[in-house]
Amino acid sequence: MARSKRDFLSLLDFSPEELKEITRRGSELRSADHQPQTLTGKSAVLIFQLNSTRTRVAFEVGMKQLGGHAVILSPADSQLGRGEPIEDMARVLSEMVDVVIIRTSSQSLLEQFAAASSIPVINAMSERYHPCQLLADIQTFEELKGPIEGKTVSFVGDGYNMCNSYINAALQWGFHLKIASPEGYLPDPELVKSTNNVEVAGSAEQAVKGADLVVTDVWSSMGHEGEEDTRTEVFEPFQVNERLLDHAGNDVLFMHCLPAHRGEEVSETLLEDPRSVVFQEAGNRLHSQKALLEFLLNSD
Repeated sequence: MARSKRDFLSLLDFSPEELKEITRRGSELRSADHQPQTLTGKSAVLIFQLNSTRTRVAFEVGMKQLGGHAVILSPADSQLGRGEPIEDMARVLSEMVDVVIIRTSSQSLLEQFAAASSIPVINAMSERYHPCQLLADIQTFEELKGPIEGKTVSFVGDGYNMCNSYINAALQWGFHLKIASPEGYLPDPELVKSTNNVEVAGSAEQAVKGADLVVTDVWSSMGHEGEEDTRTEVFEPFQVNERLLDHAGNDVLFMHCLPAHRGEEVSETLLEDPRSVVFQEAGNRLHSQKALLEFLLNSD
């Protein structure tokens, strides 16, 4: 029997058990000698209104590795948000492909599209959330350190989409999250209140103290164009560098969703530090997203 239509617009769309199964399956696919052809005959359309490297490549290659096919629509190719009603586009694509993957600056557009679609819709990043990145992050941590439940994670930087998704992840995986952000750039207080697993620290040093995992993101994300100079000054005390990591646990891991601006949110050499696992993290985007596609498209 086919699985009923599901969307992945945030981590809260799946149960904790389902999320754990996806990351477990991602690790299994990473280590497999041969990729199973579980998506033979399936097609995906990727609609990217914003730039993408890792997310796009992971979905496009992932569909191919599992026997499926992907069609890429750039802003110039797509009518999304350019006159055609979103609901009409969702209904049309529902007749042609099996899953729609969207990167957009608008979470509400995603939700509107998904409500009209009869096929799964995946959030490939919005201004609100970046749930696909969290699948890879959790998969990477657990491959290296075991279950993340009960561990301490520190997010240092802008209280934007990556921080928001870490707040959701703290609830779903049961880890303790400490956040350090400048005044005026803190995450949504209502989102922070949504779980007892999150606290806002007074400084970057306080946030990383005793942490098992430290995470950051760029200071000026897509959608913040023109704010770079102001943000650089405000965020400078929140740079993650080797000295800051020394305040964390002895076996701490460091992650960054990339691309990194060396010399800004991270020091010039941090990505080469032995505590950094950003390239395994990036590689796991492929395998965790394959597991996500399997979950959404395969029969029970």
